[in-house]
Amino acid sequence: MYKILIADDHPLFRDAITHVIRSHFVGSDIIETENLESTLELARSDEELDLILLDLNMPGMQGLNGLISLRNEAPTTPVVIVSAEDEKQVVLQAITCGAIGFISKSSPRAQMTEALQQILNGNIYLPPDIIRQPDSEPGRRRRNMHEMPAEQLLSLTRRQLLVLERMVKGDSNKLIAYNLNIAETTVKAHVSAILSKLGVHNRVQAILTASDIDFTHYLRR
Repeated sequence: MYKILIADDHPLFRDAITHVIRSHFVGSDIIETENLESTLELARSDEELDLILLDLNMPGMQGLNGLISLRNEAPTTPVVIVSAEDEKQVVLQAITCGAIGFISKSSPRAQMTEALQQILNGNIYLPPDIIRQPDSEPGRRRRNMHEMPAEQLLSLTRRQLLVLERMVKGDSNKLIAYNLNIAETTVKAHVSAILSKLGVHNRVQAILTASDIDFTHYLRR
């Protein structure tokens, strides 16, 4: 079904994530590595990999430098960070460096399964509970609001604001459609309009830009 590389130096965690994958994605081919060097070698030689699950702290990684090296070596293979370091800034930096998702090692099994399903369906996964964390850096919120002028948010229709709010919570298009009782094709149209009005190029940029927005304030109008 899928060919997935688990790159992590902890055997117990590799066993745990392998069990999750084999339980819910039957027939998947799972490969394991335990350091950056072997991960890079395998990523270079195997063009059939569907996904790499990458630990930030295994030998050789040097934090996000390892992710950057892996993206350079295998730019077409999706990489998802799976880490115990789940601070908001780490998540945002990982996405900026090329990861298509971030899964916390402390995630419940059901949440981890849902995250993998979204990612394997071609979506980006950001943990909503982490994205909603307040910024610890002084003045960060003010800079985010400056980056998204009120006029841009006011240009969104009420329905588009509701869609953007669900995006920030980490919902896939399918889940947004279900929660808002609209067609998935309608959600896709709203997402395209949101990206255009906010002046961003993709879903991740929209989510990161809007992560500190008080949607209640704008939905009151």
